[in-house]
Amino acid sequence: MGLVERVMFFMALAVLCVASSTAEVYKVGDDKGWTTLTPIPDYQKWSSSKAFKVGDSIVFEYPPQIHNVVQVNYTDYKNCNAASPIRTFTSGKDTIPINRKGHYWYICGIPGHCAMGQKVDIRVVTHVTQTPPSTPTSSSPSAPTPSSGPSPSAPAPSPKKSSAVTISKGLIGKFAFVVLAVVAAVAY
Repeated sequence: MGLVERVMFFMALAVLCVASSTAEVYKVGDDKGWTTLTPIPDYQKWSSSKAFKVGDSIVFEYPPQIHNVVQVNYTDYKNCNAASPIRTFTSGKDTIPINRKGHYWYICGIPGHCAMGQKVDIRVVTHVTQTPPSTPTSSSPSAPTPSSGPSPSAPAPSPKKSSAVTISKGLIGKFAFVVLAVVAAVAY
């Protein structure tokens, strides 16, 4: 195999690897965003139509003068109670990275907005990986109850050691991977 063929082979391999590791960015409510304008988006239907993965991000876009985003526990989500927030966001364009599997509950903390339907339940059940998992995973976690399910305020678990090479989800990491592939092809 000549130099050109090797470079093309490794470039194609790099593109396939980068494409398989792409994280998604989800705008809550799609075009309508985070709102109480009628018709209020069905945020539950919106979130249940998505396959959130570790590495993805969710974005809340809203006018900060009239809305906010409050991360709460399950009980406070069900009761629309923003009195004990886990985190509060107020920028109007809040990007929240998904760093681990679990359940995340968000409401608008402005009185009455959550009761009108401005709340969303994000369930993260899968990981973005380069290699298949070494252990089987549960295909359907049980429904949350006020006393079960991972606590969104709990610290993230320690990363597992792996012999697999992980690729940064950022543009710099992807560019570096392609450069390394070309260097490897030329040196081969």
